[in-house]
Amino acid sequence: MKAMFIVYNQAYNEEVIDLLVAHGQRGFTRWENVEGKGGFNGFPRFGNHAWPELNHALLVMTEDDKVAPLLADLEKKDKEAPDLGLRAFVWGIESSY
Repeated sequence: MKAMFIVYNQAYNEEVIDLLVAHGQRGFTRWENVEGKGGFNGFPRFGNHAWPELNHALLVMTEDDKVAPLLADLEKKDKEAPDLGLRAFVWGIESSY
């Protein structure tokens, strides 16, 4: 099992959720109004007068074989509008109940 942490501009919210559904992913945890700045070339998202946009974040637990196709679709979405910002990170889950 893998954990995916997906951070994205709030404008992507419905599209990212639809992508999860299309990949058969039922469960997730979402945080709204997440502040931050991308480490590569991202713009600040602070929800203030200077930087009014915000991010959302998802934590998704999924089977190993679903990770690569989902990451590929997320990367494709990011490349369509790179200024919006979308990043995904994956790590292994050692155990759960």
